Amino acid sequence: MSGKALIVIDVQNDFCPGGKLAVAEGDAILPAVNRLIGEFDHVVLTQDWHPAGHSSFATSHPGEHPFTDIDMPYGRQTLWPDHCVQGTEGAAFHPALVWTKAELVIRKGFRSDIDSYSAFFENDHKTPTGLGGYLKERGIDTVTLCGLATDYCVAYSALDAVSLGFKADVRLEASRGIDLGGSVAAMIGRMREAGVTIA
Repeated sequence: MSGKALIVIDVQNDFCPGGKLAVAEGDAILPAVNRLIGEFDHVVLTQDWHPAGHSSFATSHPGEHPFTDIDMPYGRQTLWPDHCVQGTEGAAFHPALVWTKAELVIRKGFRSDIDSYSAFFENDHKTPTGLGGYLKERGIDTVTLCGLATDYCVAYSALDAVSLGFKADVRLEASRGIDLGGSVAAMIGRMREAGVTIA
């Protein structure tokens, strides 16, 4: 197991039922996620960590509504309800997540002018989070991903992992999607085409 790591994506209160950007049945994955955490020697967590007034929030764009797309300097961006604001209860890990074993927590989306779906890169697909270098220095070449949401942060993290030369698999039983206009099926297709194993 030493060459493998589990990356648990954004299992935070705001992405679970009752949260500001709730994923349907987002909390239902917790038993599977916790089981996976117990199986891996190396565990990394990501945490969405936005400053108030983040540019990806619909409220930062007068007249715009959540779940619509706009053009940003780095490309198309879906606008979201305000969520996972730094230091709030919504940004905290779900209380049922057994996360203390994690060796690293990658916070993403903390730059006010750019969003970050992937655990590896900001949404410009150029600015690294440092996770790729960390894993390579630790001798890890295979990553298993799970968490929230399948069609956004999990999928983009898996795609970037493969692009950086890692073997990657996504565990669907430990993930849930937002599914905007069929986005879960579309992103599962993209991941498979890129060489991600879907389990």
